[in-house]
Amino acid sequence: MITAGTETIVGARRDKVYGPIVMFGTGGIYVEVMKDVSFRSFPMSRNEALGMIKETKSYPILLGVRGEAQKDIEGVVDTVIKLGAVIKRFPDISDIEVNPVVVYEQGKGVKALDVRILLSNVDRGGEING
Repeated sequence: MITAGTETIVGARRDKVYGPIVMFGTGGIYVEVMKDVSFRSFPMSRNEALGMIKETKSYPILLGVRGEAQKDIEGVVDTVIKLGAVIKRFPDISDIEVNPVVVYEQGKGVKALDVRILLSNVDRGGEING
């Protein structure tokens, strides 16, 4: 029901050792099969986010293949940074996964189609437990 594009996955989680981390990779139904993901600790610069995206096997697809236009890589960078900011800002969120994030042609943005947000354990008094 949406315009077709390149499916990616973007996520963030709170790691007990490293703190907030973000993830980018091949999304949609292929994420478990391809296992094409990259991780970084957060906060991060735009260049670090772009470097993370470039590490994936799906990066050449974002550049455009077989006559396709380049995809909105800056939109993906923005999404990674914003998701990292959410996980850092809200300590009661332990994990966020957006899959798929559909990436359109350069300048046309990205669209999140499905999101899963996990909260840390909360006791009856409202305190965070882990």
